[in-house]
Amino acid sequence: MSFSHHWRLNPNIDYLNHGSFGAAPRVVLDAQRALTESLERDPIRFLAPERELIPKLDRVRARIAELVNASAESIGFVRNATDGVNAVLRSMDLQKDEEVLITNHGYNACNNAVRFATERSHAHTRTIDIPFPIEHEDQVVCCVENAFNEQTKLLVIDHVTSPTGLVFPIKRIIELARKRDIRVLVDGAHAPGMIAVDLEHLQPDYYTANHHKWLCAPKASGFLYVDTRWQNEVRPTVISHGANCSSTKRSRFLKEFDWVGTYDPTPILSVPYAIDFLEGLMPGGLQELMQRNREHTLRAQQILADSLKIEPPAPATMIGSLASVPLPFHGGGAEEDALRFQRSLYDEHRIEVPIFRGPSSNSWLLRISIQAYNDISQIERLANVM
Repeated sequence: MSFSHHWRLNPNIDYLNHGSFGAAPRVVLDAQRALTESLERDPIRFLAPERELIPKLDRVRARIAELVNASAESIGFVRNATDGVNAVLRSMDLQKDEEVLITNHGYNACNNAVRFATERSHAHTRTIDIPFPIEHEDQVVCCVENAFNEQTKLLVIDHVTSPTGLVFPIKRIIELARKRDIRVLVDGAHAPGMIAVDLEHLQPDYYTANHHKWLCAPKASGFLYVDTRWQNEVRPTVISHGANCSSTKRSRFLKEFDWVGTYDPTPILSVPYAIDFLEGLMPGGLQELMQRNREHTLRAQQILADSLKIEPPAPATMIGSLASVPLPFHGGGAEEDALRFQRSLYDEHRIEVPIFRGPSSNSWLLRISIQAYNDISQIERLANVM
């Protein structure tokens, strides 16, 4: 069953790229529009932190904390997961010759943020090579564990990888790092709304995620969780009034992340409407929707693998609502061939789907996303074109 009528997506395009920017349902956009009108009707009352804004943000914070099973006092708001990653990295006191680990499945923007931070402090960035195709999550754990050494200060790792669409065994990795006194920053950009997230169980040092991807909130909304041990260290990327706010009722962490200068808070304030919408789509709520999307994604992965005459490149246990398959583009003209193929899919066949360079420099991947508005017939049409 498709729920596409709830979205304003172009019905003439098979939109299989929810993973890039998400898509907000009609009712959520309507709620945001009402919030914007309220803001513009009385800007001071709406935006001044000491009036209405902070209580409204606290209500959203409580809702997010409940969703990811975390203390509300550990949740700060950011514009997106990249913003959260930068806040942590820019706040860390990295020393010369210490190192930060990333993976070859990591999001390019966040990997760039790591390189920027380590270059400024004369520390080092080292990349962990994790295979793709992959047979078992143990391979991820083994690669990460073998990369740890005495100089490792921080591991930055995805909960759900962006280019390869893999659900990493984050709990096991965090436990290994904790034994070595290595901090872990989890880029959970794709996780909330796709898979269950339980931060009390995972116990990361830092966890950041988007609201505008699988939770379907309006664009530019996310959260940063910071363990209480590190909250005095972590500052937002924009320093504003919260740095010397005299209020003693709130931590500096909350004061600084709640107000980074004039901004549009309506994407954040719309998050509860998005969660309510997703919870109401199916009788079993968000849990049933996530399961439905995962089952469709596994079926889609198999259909695309069959069309390419390959085995699925990842086990079912590592798949959520994203799946990538390798494309047969190799050699000197591979990049041109891949880009031409992507343009053809959109221009000639009206299929919106991303094609990425894979974890190895000579590999190319096609990634599909499955959200409530997608159905298997769209995947079958893509497979026929391929």
